[in-house]
Amino acid sequence: MGKRFSNDINIRNKRAGYEYELLDKYIAGLVLKGTEIKSIKEGKVNLQDGYCYFNNGELFVKAVTINPYTQGTHYNHEAGRERKLLLKRSELKKLEGKVEEKGLTLVPVRLFINDRGFAKLEIALARGKKIHDKRDSIKERDVKRELSRIKF
Repeated sequence: MGKRFSNDINIRNKRAGYEYELLDKYIAGLVLKGTEIKSIKEGKVNLQDGYCYFNNGELFVKAVTINPYTQGTHYNHEAGRERKLLLKRSELKKLEGKVEEKGLTLVPVRLFINDRGFAKLEIALARGKKIHDKRDSIKERDVKRELSRIKF
């Protein structure tokens, strides 16, 4: 196996922290097709527009783009298809209750490969930020940047 595939994949959704206030995080497994894991190991994933939703008590992630595998044949996967997430039933019930009652949402925060070689998606229970909250985030980031400049 050449250098093309990497097991230390750590793809982050930086926009999630800006758009949402992240309350609680969970690690979920993904149900993938054969060529999808190869594309993930090449790092060809975009989490920006992704969101999670419940369907018949099961959790799915949608709008997470895993680019088609370049060496794939006609068995290649569809880039933006919905994928089932794997969590414990108790976690699913708890999350479904919170999403329905409090107007919270589930957003993908990070995609990584664990030590056993499985792709895992870190999802966060989140509340959408208002415009003034976003301004505060920008101000905090700028202050941190200025402080780090002063230290060096």
